[in-house]
Amino acid sequence: MPFHSAGLLRKLIRRQPLAVAGLVLLAAFVLGGLFAPWLAPYNPASIDLAHRLEGPSNAHPAGTDELGRDTLSRLLWGARLSLAVSVSVVAVSLTLGLAVGGLAGYLGGWIDTALTTFAMNTFLALPGILLAIAFAAFMGPGFTNLVLALAIGGWAGYARLVRAQVMAVREREYVDAARALGAGGPRIFFRHIMPNIVQPILVQAAIGMAGVILAEATLSFLGLGIPAPAPSWGAMLNDARLHLFDSPRLVLLPAVAVAGAVLGFNFLGDALRDQLDPRTRLEMGL
Repeated sequence: MPFHSAGLLRKLIRRQPLAVAGLVLLAAFVLGGLFAPWLAPYNPASIDLAHRLEGPSNAHPAGTDELGRDTLSRLLWGARLSLAVSVSVVAVSLTLGLAVGGLAGYLGGWIDTALTTFAMNTFLALPGILLAIAFAAFMGPGFTNLVLALAIGGWAGYARLVRAQVMAVREREYVDAARALGAGGPRIFFRHIMPNIVQPILVQAAIGMAGVILAEATLSFLGLGIPAPAPSWGAMLNDARLHLFDSPRLVLLPAVAVAGAVLGFNFLGDALRDQLDPRTRLEMGL
């Protein structure tokens, strides 16, 4: 069994190196976020002006920022914040998308027209990041407002995907058979339709996590995210602008963290798409 597992791992690395790279990046991101309270050597909000803008050392492996705060600790706690925001936003967006898209795709008729024309298309016509900026600026910074702002700009994409998948599945033979046996609408939807549309939704959710991390960093960079002193990668980039030339690591480290997390989820989405598509798996010999 260990040799068989090792062989599968070598085969996966050879055929899908980007998937393996994505898993490594995501493992670092998720573990750093989950275990930030234990991995961070200092309180991320602790100010020490006597040691401001210090370079990497044994005491501060990633150096300190303009207020003497430990950069490594802020990076780890920033990963925790990004992880919490991304999971919350995708959960809210996916729930709304399943409700609206499921109703539109399964019921059809005037309900489909109303939900698609007046709900989905309206939100899809507006850039999601602009909606998020407008909502966050109106409601003010904060975790809940940030999650709602990003969910408002992202739920319509999930709803459109769910609607298309439900419309493709609802006319299948097994759905007609369940309907002929007297199964009700909710039972048909949750028992026979939902299990057969999970695959593309998982791929979309993985890619959506990457978009949320980038959007959260953007809003935090603009001062519309989690208020200080909570560490955020976007806020760290904003604070480091004035020290771009004398301490470029203050810009480079959070930028690399954002890029790594985004790339990890994008690679994961591509890998899930390949693994869940039988034709792609057959072509790749997996």
